[in-house]
Amino acid sequence: MDFIKKNWEKVLLGVVLVGLTVAVALLPLKVASEREALKTKRNEIFPSRIQSLPPLDLSSAEALLGRAASPVKLDFTTGHRLFNPVLWQKTTDNRPLKVKSGNEVGPAAVEVLATAPLYTIISFDNVVTNETGARYAIGLERQAAAKVNDRKKRQSYASVETKTDQFRLAKVVGPEANPEALMLEEVAGTDGRVRLTRDKPFQRVDGYMVDLKYAPETRTWLKRRVGDKIQIAGEDYNIVAINETEVVFSSPSGKKTAVLMTIAK
Repeated sequence: MDFIKKNWEKVLLGVVLVGLTVAVALLPLKVASEREALKTKRNEIFPSRIQSLPPLDLSSAEALLGRAASPVKLDFTTGHRLFNPVLWQKTTDNRPLKVKSGNEVGPAAVEVLATAPLYTIISFDNVVTNETGARYAIGLERQAAAKVNDRKKRQSYASVETKTDQFRLAKVVGPEANPEALMLEEVAGTDGRVRLTRDKPFQRVDGYMVDLKYAPETRTWLKRRVGDKIQIAGEDYNIVAINETEVVFSSPSGKKTAVLMTIAK
């Protein structure tokens, strides 16, 4: 007893240490017991058989993705024209004119009323005979010439092997005083021989002239040719080309506009 009285702190400390050692030794068993209890409780709350969730409805999301793949294009010019309003003008007879596409005025609004070809014509007109032999009157008409004086018919007298700027008389078919035909060679604009008779001249299309109408200003231009000028919407336009399918105008700035040969109704 004296030993315990004198060393009671040590004894108490030893008892505490023994208790802690026992507690540490029993701790794994306690943890295992608690884990098993928790597992049992969990199985009671959450049954082991869990039903699978129904498939998700993604139709709305897929529809939105489809719309995003084809974005909406807003047109603020050709429909309601939010940023490009329609222009209204007055014609010369005070009628309102709606300029919607831009082709209602200007050279694009010119209509073609009629077209006519311009020919180069070479004709066998007459025979003149004298003591030196026969000479043949051959007419030349160039309707597409740039100068007015050059469009008139001109006659030249030629004998066999006579050469001019436009042809060479190569041969006379038949009697010299009254030949059946004349054979020309080196005719400008052709590759071969040209046969002329009194009733069948040679003809070649070298250009066109055109009759035009501009409805917004109630104006008409007849028999216009390449190089002529017409005034459209207050500006002078040159006719730079005419063919079977279109007329081409050139503005003062050099911009060219082609109008198809659509006969106006």
